Amino acid sequence: MENNTAVDLSFSVPEELSGLRLDKAISEYYEQISRSGITRIIKDGGVLVGGTPAKASYQVSTDDRVEFSLPECGIPDIVAEDIPLDILYEDEGMLIVNKPKGMVVHPAAGHYTGTLVNALMYHCRDLSGINGVLRPGIVHRIDKDTTGSVIVCKNDKAHREIAEQLAVHSIDRRYRAVVHGRLKDDRGTIDLPIARSRNDRKKMAVDPSGKRAVTHYEVLERFSEYTYVECRLETGRTHQIRVHMTHIGHPILGDETYGARRSKVHAEGQTLHAYFLGLKSPATGEYIEVTAPLPEYFRNILDKVRSV
Repeated sequence: MENNTAVDLSFSVPEELSGLRLDKAISEYYEQISRSGITRIIKDGGVLVGGTPAKASYQVSTDDRVEFSLPECGIPDIVAEDIPLDILYEDEGMLIVNKPKGMVVHPAAGHYTGTLVNALMYHCRDLSGINGVLRPGIVHRIDKDTTGSVIVCKNDKAHREIAEQLAVHSIDRRYRAVVHGRLKDDRGTIDLPIARSRNDRKKMAVDPSGKRAVTHYEVLERFSEYTYVECRLETGRTHQIRVHMTHIGHPILGDETYGARRSKVHAEGQTLHAYFLGLKSPATGEYIEVTAPLPEYFRNILDKVRSV
């Protein structure tokens, strides 16, 4: 007997996907779904944008609401896995996890196991469903090779409240990074708009047509060829710190995407750590501050750059 069970999926287009064709935007947002499957649903008139069927060539804009149904058999099994979690904070509405280097936040093509979501499904009985069955609990994410604090929501109320705090930039987010070169000023602000790169759609770039992006930085320690910095996000654009630091001539050590250059110190992936979060707990209404200790790999990198 044919299985007609379907799962309803929907998302609001994030700014980093704005300007893409509809089929490409869905493919990038839901990496777990085959491109051919997406194309078939669009051809059948099954993908709605703002409540209206849209063609594959439709160019999406930020905050467009995209909705469609996918046969349950087309969704890969996301299983709970007993993977240790370094939980920095937890209450009834959310938890903050210290993500290790190399861990993908949610399942995607080639990464259906071993992700943060797999571990969370084992730890939590319930997770928010706003981002659907493929991204339960995930309200924001950091890159695979970026370490540190990730906020996870246990219910939809918490998800909406954290999403609102992110939208109005009221969450204090600070990162630690090692960058190439010696920054001249002890502190500074980079206020440059960021958009998807016109030359490589997988990358972001400083572009006058982009969204305003503001990064505040402060030098923590200078070395002969590198600088240890803290970066505070006033806005939260995709790859913001990596793009901004590269643009001012100080790419992050190990960043092969934005700042690849010859280096006396080798790093596997960008040396970037989500160090501090200050935010209002949706469950208690209280302001909390959470610090993620520097991981061993980062401390080792600091020892190496000090000795160069």
